[in-house]
Amino acid sequence: MKNVVEFPRQNQRYDEASLWISRLDKCLSAAEQAELRQWMAADPENKAVLLEMTELWDEMSVLSRLSDLFPEPVAQRSEPSVFPFAMAASVTTIAIAAAWFLFAPNPKVTPEPRQPHVAIDSYSTYETAIGEQSTVSLPDGTQVVLNTNSRVEIEYTEQYRLLRLERGEIHVEVVKDKARPLSVFVGNQVVQAVGTAFSLEITTEQQIELVVTEGKVLVGVRANPVDDAAEDRPIVLEPSSVMVAAGEEMMLGAPDERIIEVSPAEIEVKLSWREGNLIFKGEPLEDAIAEVGRYTTVEFVILDEDLKIKRVSGLFKSGDVEGLLTTLRDNFQVTHRRTADGKILLTRLSPPGPRDITKQGDHCSQDSPDQC
Repeated sequence: MKNVVEFPRQNQRYDEASLWISRLDKCLSAAEQAELRQWMAADPENKAVLLEMTELWDEMSVLSRLSDLFPEPVAQRSEPSVFPFAMAASVTTIAIAAAWFLFAPNPKVTPEPRQPHVAIDSYSTYETAIGEQSTVSLPDGTQVVLNTNSRVEIEYTEQYRLLRLERGEIHVEVVKDKARPLSVFVGNQVVQAVGTAFSLEITTEQQIELVVTEGKVLVGVRANPVDDAAEDRPIVLEPSSVMVAAGEEMMLGAPDERIIEVSPAEIEVKLSWREGNLIFKGEPLEDAIAEVGRYTTVEFVILDEDLKIKRVSGLFKSGDVEGLLTTLRDNFQVTHRRTADGKILLTRLSPPGPRDITKQGDHCSQDSPDQC
């Protein structure tokens, strides 16, 4: 009788070891540490391959994770600068740390990792109504702020971070993760960031406006944006893709995709919606009213053509229609009237006639002008 013992293929063993090193890069939970010990105990070759792989792994992020996970053996070393600050000794140090973990007895208390490893995939859709704003926090701490009347799909997995902006505007503050750059798809346009902050808006003219407020992003076009996600792998744009840096904006997909510098004051105006404000610094009234209209269901109609180009400045609370109308009347000589169907008609305030006498702070009568 012939005894046959089946061993896993060596390639598979290397794949599993690589997976464990990748997980070490993101911190192991208590359950994952127990699972790793079981994997090593299942076959002595598993332990040997993992040690071999650590000798080839020279990544400072892994060193940092191991330093957090296994502080005791590091503290016992006589050269405090070896781990994790000396790049030249990184390979030796990681092998020592891994060996300590492989052969040390199970600890009674497992320290909590600083950044919990996310093992559950997340697929969600978020949207805001007109006048509403909302903030979504991803498991890694990335913040996605939705402006009025916006909709975004978010896919968050161990392999990739993916957003699809379907309408409206978002501001994203991305937590750095080189292994999983965050990608935002708007149609076939892709904006990708490792760790930065930027805003994307689908305008009323269906243009795509990108404003980078921190760091830099890559911009590219993908004909089949779901291919990489379907294969469960990171989505990475080519290094030759267009780069947009902090203080710059770009209209994606425009005939002339020019990168334009934006001053800090202009960025403040563009992002004032995050504090519930709208700031105008000399924009035409027609443009200002269009922006105000994004935050309310009220429809404005400007009756006088020459009034559309009248320049307006000031800070307005988004959605505060009555405050806007009062400011327009008192500061810009624009009056209004409401129609039966709820529209607000804007027109120029008529100048006083020859018999209309007005004086700030006084009450005058047409019959007795001498009382003014």
